[in-house]
Amino acid sequence: MGGKDYFDQVADQWENLQASFYSEKVRDRALATAAVKSGATAADIGCGSGFITEGLIRAGLHVIAIDQSEPMLAAMKRKFAAIAEVDYRCGEAEQLPITDDAVDYAFANMYLHHLERPPVAVKEMTRILKPGGTLVITDLDSHTSEFLRDEHHDRWLGFDRGDIRQWFTEAGLGRVVVDCVREECCAQSDSGSQSVSVSIFVASGEK
Repeated sequence: MGGKDYFDQVADQWENLQASFYSEKVRDRALATAAVKSGATAADIGCGSGFITEGLIRAGLHVIAIDQSEPMLAAMKRKFAAIAEVDYRCGEAEQLPITDDAVDYAFANMYLHHLERPPVAVKEMTRILKPGGTLVITDLDSHTSEFLRDEHHDRWLGFDRGDIRQWFTEAGLGRVVVDCVREECCAQSDSGSQSVSVSIFVASGEK
């Protein structure tokens, strides 16, 4: 089973699964880092069931929600059925269905470690930002828990913060900051024999 198949399969349970991994503190820190402003437009890349989008809606932003999983987008549409401020689009990391210089903010939460080529994805997320726009990524620090690769289809076992800083800079972003969310992602293997708590970073840069 590939990563897309995994997320298609767990789409209806994803919101509960995600809540067991980490708290809303991750979302709060991401939005605070971007200093989001009401009325602006934000892209939620790898949106899942709408964890980041929910906070953006509350803050008064218009959201373009992108995911490669149609079932995940369908679950999100049911969740926000009464909300008009969300534009749902199915798309891939290296070819986002958004034009150049289109959004004020781009967010990607727990997205990068599922991708084959994270530096390329960072450049693609930078492409869709307006000049002066902000990219914010929240993801896992480096770890050694292989069961996440096998069971959750993670391609990367977290990241070195120096690499993240380099990828942001190479994408053309300035004012790059990589910091700690002071929150951990906690998971247990299907067998219950292994568990992990991994620190979460927040990275930001301005186009």
